[in-house]
Amino acid sequence: MREKKIKEKRALFGRRLGNGLQLVLVGALTGAFAGVIVTCYTLLAAMSEEFSRGYYGFFRDNPAFIPLLFLALALGSVVVGGIVRFFPYIRGSGIPQTEGSMRGLMRFSWYRSLTGMFVSSLLCIFLGMSAGSEGPSVFIGGSAGAGVAETLRTSAFIRRYQVTGGACAGLAVAFNAPLTGIVFAFEEGQKRFTPEVFVCSFTSVTVAVLIRNLLLAALGRPVGAFFSTFSFSQADMLAPVFYAYVLFAALIVSLVGIGFFFALFALKKLFSKIKFWKGIGKFLIPFLLAGAVGLIAAEDMGGGHVFIASLGSASEGVGSVFSAPLWASLIIIVLLKLLVTAFNMGAGVPCGAFIPMLAIGAGLGALMGLLLQKMGMPAGYADALIVICMAVFFTTVVRAPLTGVIMTVELTWNFAFLLPAVLGVAVGYLIGDVFRVKPVYERLLDEMLFEGGNEKVERFAARFCVEATSPVIGRKLSDILFPSDVRITRIERGEERFIPDGNSRLQAGDILTAEGELFAGSDAPDQLTEMLGEPLKE
Repeated sequence: MREKKIKEKRALFGRRLGNGLQLVLVGALTGAFAGVIVTCYTLLAAMSEEFSRGYYGFFRDNPAFIPLLFLALALGSVVVGGIVRFFPYIRGSGIPQTEGSMRGLMRFSWYRSLTGMFVSSLLCIFLGMSAGSEGPSVFIGGSAGAGVAETLRTSAFIRRYQVTGGACAGLAVAFNAPLTGIVFAFEEGQKRFTPEVFVCSFTSVTVAVLIRNLLLAALGRPVGAFFSTFSFSQADMLAPVFYAYVLFAALIVSLVGIGFFFALFALKKLFSKIKFWKGIGKFLIPFLLAGAVGLIAAEDMGGGHVFIASLGSASEGVGSVFSAPLWASLIIIVLLKLLVTAFNMGAGVPCGAFIPMLAIGAGLGALMGLLLQKMGMPAGYADALIVICMAVFFTTVVRAPLTGVIMTVELTWNFAFLLPAVLGVAVGYLIGDVFRVKPVYERLLDEMLFEGGNEKVERFAARFCVEATSPVIGRKLSDILFPSDVRITRIERGEERFIPDGNSRLQAGDILTAEGELFAGSDAPDQLTEMLGEPLKE
C-alpha cells in the first residue's frame, strides 16, 4: 500500500512537472510570436499617427482642401465598416472579445480576426481618429496566442492559457509595462489568480518584451519609459497636504468617469438602431466627427500619447485652441476627447480606447492642477496629480484598480507617488461602486454575448469521470480554468458525495457534476471533455 502511494505521488509530481514545462514552452512561443507581431503593429501605428498629424496640418493651413479630407473619411468609414461586417469579432477595441476567449465564452478564427483588426485599426489611426494601439494590441496578442495553440494543436485547456499569455504580452509590449501586462491577466482577464496563468503569462510577457526591446534597439528607437516628461519628488509626494489635493481631484475625476460610462452606453444603444447600409452607415458619424475634432484640436488625434506627454513639466506644453488661455484650451481638448472616444466605442469602431481614457484622465488631472494651484497648491505637485488622475479615471471606468496603479508607475518609471495613487484609485473604485458601474469591458462582453436577442439557450448538465491522464488531477478547483459559464456542483469519490469549494483537490476517478447555462456557440462541453474525459452516459 505504501509503495502504491509513493508511485502515485511520483506520477502526480511527474505529471505536474510536465504540465509546468509545457506551459513555459508554449508561453515562450506565444510571447515570441506576439512580441514580433505587436511590435510591428505599434511601430506602424506610431508612423500612421505621425503621418496623419502632418496632413491634418496641411488641411488647417489650406482650408480650401478640407472637403477632400471629409471625402476620404467617408470612404474610410465604408472600408472599415465593410471589414467589420466581414470580421464581426473585431468591433471596438477587441479587449471584450479577448476576455471572452480567455474565459472560454468565445472562440473565433485567429488569423482572420488578427488580420482584420491589424488592418482596420491602423486605417483608423491613419485617418486621424481618436484611436489608440493598446487595445488592439491586446486583441492581436490574444489572437497570436490562439494561433500558436492551433499550430501546436494544444488542448482547449492549454489554449486558454496561451490566449491569456498572448493578450497580456500584447499589452506589455504596447506600453513597455511587463508588470501591467501580468496583473491585467489576473485582474481583468481571468478575474482570479492561478499558478498556471501566472507561469504562462510571465513567460509570454518576458519573451515578448525582450523581443520588443531587441527590435527597437536594432531600429535605433528608444526603449525607455513610456512617459518621460513628468518630474516627481519623493518628499513632496509624502507631504500630508498632497493627499488632501489627491482626494479632491480624485472625487471630481471619478464623477466625470461615471458620466462618460453612462454616456457611452447611451450612445451604443442609439447606434444599435442605425441600420443604414446593413449597419455600415453608423461608422460615418464617428469618422466625420473625428475629422472635425482633428482640425480643431490636434491634441485629440491619435490615442493621446502626444497630449499626455505635453502635460509634463519637462515638455513644451499644450498648444492653444482658438488662441484661448491654457485652462480653456484644456477644457476644449478634454471635452472633445470625451466626445470622440464615446462615439468610437458606442459605434464599435475597431480602435483602442485604452490610451484615450488615460489621456482624458491626464487632461482632467491638468485641469485640477490649475484649479488647485489657484487654491494654494504648490506647482511641484502638478505632474504627480496628472498621473494619478489617469489611474483614477481608468479605474472608475474599467474597474481594475491594481492595473491602474501599476500601469501609471511603470509608464513613468517612478514610485514616488505610489501611496497617493493608491488613495486616488480607491476613491475612483468606491465612486464606481456607489453608482453601480460595471467594468466597461465586462459589460461590453455581456452585450456581445446577448447581441441580436441571443439568450442562454441551452441548459447544460453532465457528469464526467476524471481520467488518470487528466491534467486537473491534484489541482484545486480554484486553480482550474473551467469555462466561465459552467460550474462544478458535486463530486462523487467512492461512497462519498459532497459539494466542492475552491480548495477541493481533484483525484483520478472522481465523478464531477458540471452544470451551467451555455450561450449559443459555446464549446464548453468540448473543453470539459478535453480536460476531464468523455461525459458519462446516464
